[in-house]
Amino acid sequence: MFRPAALATLAAFLAGVSAQQVGTNTAETHPALTWYKCAAGGTCTAQAGKITLDANWRWLHNVGGSTNCYTGNTWNSAYTSSTTTCAQQCALDGADYSGTYGITTSGNALTLKFVTPNSNGKNVGSRVYLMADDNNYEIFKVLNQEFTFDVDVSQLPCGLNGAVYFSEMDADGGMSKYANNKAGAKYGTGYCDSQCPRDLKFINGECNSAGWTGTSTNSGTGNYGSCCSEMDIWEANSISAAYTPHPCDVTGQTRCTGDDCGSPSRYSGVCDPDGCDFNSYRQGDHDFYGPSKTVDTTKKFTVVTQFITSDNTATGTLTEIKRYYVQNGVVIANSSNKISGISTSFNSITGAYCDQQKAAFGDTTSFQNHGGLTTMGQSLNRGGVLVLS
Repeated sequence: MFRPAALATLAAFLAGVSAQQVGTNTAETHPALTWYKCAAGGTCTAQAGKITLDANWRWLHNVGGSTNCYTGNTWNSAYTSSTTTCAQQCALDGADYSGTYGITTSGNALTLKFVTPNSNGKNVGSRVYLMADDNNYEIFKVLNQEFTFDVDVSQLPCGLNGAVYFSEMDADGGMSKYANNKAGAKYGTGYCDSQCPRDLKFINGECNSAGWTGTSTNSGTGNYGSCCSEMDIWEANSISAAYTPHPCDVTGQTRCTGDDCGSPSRYSGVCDPDGCDFNSYRQGDHDFYGPSKTVDTTKKFTVVTQFITSDNTATGTLTEIKRYYVQNGVVIANSSNKISGISTSFNSITGAYCDQQKAAFGDTTSFQNHGGLTTMGQSLNRGGVLVLS
């Protein structure tokens, strides 16, 4: 059964872990976001959720003051004599969600603006997490369940990416594991994903300042990355959409360096960077998703993702990830593959589909090498944090 509000109505997605101390210049007030838990019989119960902004977007300054610890793409050398000293001397501050970042909520709707002019110039993009309470992320376990949300991508053109996904982060943002992390989930710490990102300012309660090199005007990379399994429910704009599991060899958020991060060789790491995706356009159906197509992206629609297990229980082995859409009250089955060398019967992600897809496209079998759907299912059984960007 498909319920348009089974997670949240997300009004728009427009497509920067973790500083450790807490600043007091701006109070941190988490915007409320209602979502729903639904039973098989159709009864849904409202959940009083909240969101928090990822730490990488927040103002990072010296403890008790207002001197930047990080400006543009550069650390302030006065605070980086060591990675632990830096974490003890620098603080994350609260966020002005709407004024600075263009993030607003209303009931069960979330809006993320891509570019927001503010008193400091402008903010580009954002990343937020759904919270269980003010100090902990909500942990979702979706095996043998479906995950549903409404989305409006009509103002999201080609070249931008709206994302909804699960990352196997710690519920408290790593606060209980790392003594220098005094900010925790409340301030959006502890991020990880299957790309093992090295642009995070803090990992495992320490600054990532060692080896830091600027890569753009406002970002850079350090010696360390942060890895974990990632289930991409939705990477999309008004022209194209994909869903993609990315398994990792590690359990939960894990700090990496060098080859384990997939650097410099993309496929040397502990995670699968490519995943096994289903993208209707890539799979040969160019008339299924887009403006005025079968799924008409000029209008709001519902995205449904089902996680099928071998024995139809929440503890079984993940064997299939299915996708449906609902628009104007009509259930729309996912498109079927049209690419030569891949069975035209496939319209979901299974082990057989992934094997044929990798062979047909000549892709590296990184997904299979890291355990495929079985390993992805083990991660989902442990639970993931909902990431929205």
